[in-house]
Amino acid sequence: MTDPVFFADGSELNGASAGEEFVLAGAEARHAVTVRRLRAGETLDLVDGAGKRAACEFVSGEKDTMTVRVVSVTQEPAPATEFVLVQALAKGDRDLQAAESATELGVDRVIPWQADRSIVRLKPERAAKTLAKWQSTMAAAAKQSRRARWPELGEHVNSSGLASLMQQESGTLWFVLHESSAVSWGGLESQELSGAESIGVIVGPEGGISDQELNRFVAAGARPLKLGHEVMRASTAGPAALAALCALTGRWA
Repeated sequence: MTDPVFFADGSELNGASAGEEFVLAGAEARHAVTVRRLRAGETLDLVDGAGKRAACEFVSGEKDTMTVRVVSVTQEPAPATEFVLVQALAKGDRDLQAAESATELGVDRVIPWQADRSIVRLKPERAAKTLAKWQSTMAAAAKQSRRARWPELGEHVNSSGLASLMQQESGTLWFVLHESSAVSWGGLESQELSGAESIGVIVGPEGGISDQELNRFVAAGARPLKLGHEVMRASTAGPAALAALCALTGRWA
């Protein structure tokens, strides 16, 4: 079984060296000591979310402080191809489920999208609290999946803002999942994706993507694709597409 992962701020972890002891204080240490109940000699990883991983051995801990002995420090490189999930806001926390699963599957950036047909509306006075929940959910998923490099949570956008973003990031291959598309995901060839620096997948809400939105995204460079014969929930489509991308681009090789 792989070692549990705990977050350490990069400014602190930068000073960690093999053979030295490192002291971590705060919520992460408290979780290790009081929830995981780590004991002397057990192993764990400290990560900074930007690719640095320190393999450690637990020495001692009390309340919200723990001391570990650093065994090795490595810097994991960024993937050759960035994966981006644009996830429409959805009811019943299905948008959060999508962001959580996408994180476990290796997504590099998640962009919350206020689609025209989103039942959930991100009100200005609640935006910060809602996005903090997304950030917390993705952080927990990153630790659960033992990631050293954590995904970025982008600013939330409406449909106009998303189209503008797509035009700004013209080097990204954008795919918009749409059940009426004549082109199937199965028709994609790995050669089409291999040279891409970034691939973005756009997932609509429960009510689907409107014709106006679809036309706007296509004009901005997106390719409509049908993921499969089945119509998936908002929480499923994005992670399913990311899993297919992992296989097609060789990330799972």
